[in-house]
Amino acid sequence: MAQPALPPYRRITDEIRRRIDTGELAPGDRVPSTRRITQEWGVAMATATKVLTTLRQEGLVRAVPGVGTVVAEPSPRAAGAAAPRERRPRETDRGLSRESVVRAGVRVADAEGLRALSMRRVAAEFGVSSMALYRHVAGKDELVLLMADAAFAGIELPEPAPDGWRARMEAGARLQWELYRRHPWLAQYLSITRPQPMPRAMALIEWTMARVTGIDPVTLIHMAITLLNHVLATAAGFEDDLEAEQETGLDQNQWMAAMEPVFEGILTSGSYPMYAGISGADEDVVNLESIFEFGLARLLDGMATLIDRQAEGDGDG
Repeated sequence: MAQPALPPYRRITDEIRRRIDTGELAPGDRVPSTRRITQEWGVAMATATKVLTTLRQEGLVRAVPGVGTVVAEPSPRAAGAAAPRERRPRETDRGLSRESVVRAGVRVADAEGLRALSMRRVAAEFGVSSMALYRHVAGKDELVLLMADAAFAGIELPEPAPDGWRARMEAGARLQWELYRRHPWLAQYLSITRPQPMPRAMALIEWTMARVTGIDPVTLIHMAITLLNHVLATAAGFEDDLEAEQETGLDQNQWMAAMEPVFEGILTSGSYPMYAGISGADEDVVNLESIFEFGLARLLDGMATLIDRQAEGDGDG
């Protein structure tokens, strides 16, 4: 008697599991997204979602903010097994330490993007297996958190610090902007909805807002997060551009040159007068830097109005 056919989601789940088991998909590698699954196997979005849910429930994959669903790192030891005795680094560790692993992770992410980062990729920097890293970090999640903390540790606060609230907030925003420029992956890793416990990053925000007075705590936090979100959202373009260049083989200028005929047709159609208005301007008149500068100035203008209004209200009292 013929065996009943497996439901589509199970067939797809089994195939992705096979790719993981055979090493075709290694820890940290992205697995097919729901959109890719619908295209590759011709199934509905609900089926594709069920595939990834099943794989997550089995502990084979995990979701990474800003990256997607990736193959989960193998557990250093089987569940329920006795914890191994603490081991001192050996000569075969080839100079491995918690600090050196973090530095290597930063180098990889800076050059190749956070999507390319995996325990195996970092281990390749030392010529060891990925399991050797687990004596120093618990896994990729902890590694990236340590990398972010190390990045913020590299910020040097101006001395003397600006006295005025606007100058201080502007200085703090520029410190963050330059940090994300050096480490393009960092802006996409940070989240304002699910913040990580990062005292060094929090200290920078405290410093940035230190000269704002006469504002209630809730409003002050909203001001801080609004400023942070502008810098983060704009700086996320650094990582987007790096990933796009790796995927297409074209840098930003080459890509824009390739798209120029398409945009030219759109702009000359007469349907988009706002966009057509800048067609004669310099090619790079709108870029991440100009967006950051314009948005920063307008945010601080608005906050000046808020602070002035608060001061006037206090004076009336």
